[in-house]
Amino acid sequence: MNHPAFPTDATATLMLDGPAGALETIVEAAEAPPRSVVAIVCHPLPTDGGTMHNKVVTMTARALRESGITTVRFNFRGTGASSGRFDHGEGEADDLRAVAAWVRERRPDAQLWLAGFSFGSYVTIKCAAELKPGMLISIAPPVSGRGWDFSTITLPECPWLVVQGEADEIVDPQAVFDWIDSLTQLRQPPELVRMPDTSHFFHRRLIDLRGAIKHGVRPYLPPELPQASQNA
Repeated sequence: MNHPAFPTDATATLMLDGPAGALETIVEAAEAPPRSVVAIVCHPLPTDGGTMHNKVVTMTARALRESGITTVRFNFRGTGASSGRFDHGEGEADDLRAVAAWVRERRPDAQLWLAGFSFGSYVTIKCAAELKPGMLISIAPPVSGRGWDFSTITLPECPWLVVQGEADEIVDPQAVFDWIDSLTQLRQPPELVRMPDTSHFFHRRLIDLRGAIKHGVRPYLPPELPQASQNA
């Protein structure tokens, strides 16, 4: 079994064992004074060309690193160099569980956060109640169409940021707004950021997305690590 040590380099590419074979993974260290958080960022639909190198995914990861968080991106099964084949969200949820287990095994000191864009947000929301992240970040969650069933998901009780473009041509923005309004059973409903004149892929609005994420996570960041821990 391939359970490598957690990288200490600024950027490291590695292959993790997943349920369907190897998972291509990139770990990137915090760019601001580090905090005890590791965030897994999940990519959009592989059958539409989504990978961990998607611009929304990489900007989300950048915003988190600039907030002092180490990020982990990986390709779902059948994407890039990851083994296996697309499994309509079921196997991809198992992939996320495997990566989360590795993070928690190798970094038991750190909070686990989950972030996802589009299909990636469906997978992270699907797993959040089970994985109990310290925070959940959902960008353009596909609550309408595409066949992703949010009605059967057990929703998490954790800080939750949702960012949705008001001109999204793939995910119906009003469906997202109505869905969030319906989550009255949650003690801590999601914080919604509506971005005007913003398409699904945040064309010309990626810097605004970066700012929305950094602002949204700020209240939930743990303290900066002591200097001795940073140099360890």
